[in-house]
Amino acid sequence: MKKKYNIREFLEYTNISGFKNNHIHLVEYQKQKDMRRKSAPIELDFYLLAIKLKYDKSKNFGQTIFDQADAFVYLDQPGDLLQWDLDQQISGYHILIDAGLFRKIAKEYSFTYYNSHEALFITKEEEKIITDLFQKALKEFDDHENFTKDIIISYASLILSYIQKFYNRQFETRQELYNTTVANFYKNLEAYYKEEQNAFKVPSVSYFSDMANLSSNYFGDLIKHYTGRSPQEHIHQLLLQIAKNKLRTTSLSISEIAFSLGFEYPSYFATFFKKETGISPSIFRNQ
Repeated sequence: MKKKYNIREFLEYTNISGFKNNHIHLVEYQKQKDMRRKSAPIELDFYLLAIKLKYDKSKNFGQTIFDQADAFVYLDQPGDLLQWDLDQQISGYHILIDAGLFRKIAKEYSFTYYNSHEALFITKEEEKIITDLFQKALKEFDDHENFTKDIIISYASLILSYIQKFYNRQFETRQELYNTTVANFYKNLEAYYKEEQNAFKVPSVSYFSDMANLSSNYFGDLIKHYTGRSPQEHIHQLLLQIAKNKLRTTSLSISEIAFSLGFEYPSYFATFFKKETGISPSIFRNQ
């Protein structure tokens, strides 16, 4: 069974000093001269909220030609695998928080489930805001042996709120790139049932996000940002459009239509159809 690293074990493994307890730890990377520079994937048992400053642009962290930034922010959650290979000492900060203290707060944000290819690249102004919050949280941690956990968690929560705001800004600055992503989604959605391997399968968001090489949550936020509707809503509209057409123009039974769309049971299809239209498939056909 793969080992999960708690905060104490992670600090020991990475040669980071200053351990105080197993619930919260903060660090400024530049003050840690003996940090481990390279590691195979290790599994985390806590939240890791970090800002990387002056990063090596030759490394591919998911930056695109639309990003003009020298810093990025990311959040790893319990169960994530973390690995790194650094040529030199990194610059920035991180906050480690026990899962039980932060899970309820973190799960309010969809970007919690973004992956490492979807880091948030921040502008200089955004960098000042985020760095200031990390520094204030670090001051509380460093200046008091019995620091107040709620204060640090409040700073971390505020950082998450800014991250959400800045991700929305990143969607806008990558508009040219993401307009293509949206167009491809519509094209792939339209072609879904024309692909032989998709026969008798209900479309999933992950199917389309995989085609875009994005995590489901990032893809979902992107599509909703540009279209006003989530991918799931678009999928439901496709199912409804095809179902209505078959009910109007074919003699297929309702069960046959349900199975052709990928519903495991006709009752599931009937429930879906009535929820979307307010009437049952049979009443729709008779009308």
